Amino acid sequence: MTSPSSFRSTRRRRLLSLAAACAATVPLLAACGSSNSGGPVSISFYDQPGSQTATQANADACTKQSGGKYKIDYVKLPTAADQQRLQLVRRMAAGDTSVDIMGLDVTWEAEFAEAGWIVPWTGQNETNARKDQLAGPLATATWQGKIVAIPYNSNTQLLWYRKDLVPKAPATWDEMITQAEALAKQGKPHFIEEQGAQYEGLTVWFNSMVASAGGTILSPDSKTVTLGPPAVTALTTMRRFATSTAADPSLSNDQEDQGRLAMESGTAAFEINYPYVWPSMQADKPKFYKSFTWAPFPTVVAGKPARSTIGGIDLAISKYSQHKALAFEAATCLAAAPQQLVGAIEGGLPPTLQSLYTHPSADFKKNYPFYQVIYKQLQNATVRPKTPAYQSVSIAIQHALSPPSAIDPQKTVSELKSQISDALQSKGLVP
Repeated sequence: MTSPSSFRSTRRRRLLSLAAACAATVPLLAACGSSNSGGPVSISFYDQPGSQTATQANADACTKQSGGKYKIDYVKLPTAADQQRLQLVRRMAAGDTSVDIMGLDVTWEAEFAEAGWIVPWTGQNETNARKDQLAGPLATATWQGKIVAIPYNSNTQLLWYRKDLVPKAPATWDEMITQAEALAKQGKPHFIEEQGAQYEGLTVWFNSMVASAGGTILSPDSKTVTLGPPAVTALTTMRRFATSTAADPSLSNDQEDQGRLAMESGTAAFEINYPYVWPSMQADKPKFYKSFTWAPFPTVVAGKPARSTIGGIDLAISKYSQHKALAFEAATCLAAAPQQLVGAIEGGLPPTLQSLYTHPSADFKKNYPFYQVIYKQLQNATVRPKTPAYQSVSIAIQHALSPPSAIDPQKTVSELKSQISDALQSKGLVP
């Protein structure tokens, strides 16, 4: 029989052990949240770490605005996008109740919605999610006609170039390659930095090129492969670039940051990349910053508008959240105009709300001087294939187009049609 003193001692040890376990695992165990102790409810927010300063500031701001109802705990996902998805998929497959809000890459909504892992936004929540949103970002948060998330930020690639080397920005890829080849002959910095490594960035590049040539990868219902002549045109341009002196010799290994670093090192004249390169150049290479400028994403066919692939993050509510009502409220706050403005100025991430572009604040205009180009591109952006099988489709594209110098336009399109069709039907092995 346990004596009163030993019981108290044992109970104290158990409480200390529980406290230690909570401290070590929060937010893994929702049972350790502070709601049971009378304090604000802990709302976990799983998001990528790329703009963590802005994300933490927004979490703190919304916590303060809640007036003590909830506290947003920002949980950083891994750096690599595929690892971010893997962690969230594993948690959802396990029915993890500690996850409340998830920052989803704009290609994951179909998969998560089809699996029943995220809760549709209905009623007033849907009204909040739709309010003031640009059509492109809102399309990424929609699956089968239902709003399944709220757009948090967007992204689009621009052409960045050095105006001390290039007096006039090229309008097409062919013009850009020709200008780069001319610079090479003069012995000047000339490379065009693009994402040619076998990863998601290669899919983004291909998707933008096909859309700019007037085509798509999948049909509107995402059930059949389209491609066709526009894909051949896109691949012909990609091959011309990859086999020219305009291409960085490391193209087949280059991701976004390799391109940024090459531009900052002074070897490149052009760079296709996201707006985060602007503050980076300002901080890292003030010598080149004065001549570093931007232009719209080049088109593939003269006279046809360029259509750059849309990126960004949407906020979704976990089916397993034990605090869904507060999670919807917190996500709506995170995606509101003041927080999106912080994301743009501090994190370099384009907002999804139209009013921020049409009625820009002085801070926004000063720190985001390319906002008008971003706004125009987001209105004419293209999305990546919307299908629950997106990961398999993307892997098939990356495999077929790597290395870019080995692209054989007609043959590659034929192979892609077969491999993507198999991926949609869950047939065969993913390369």
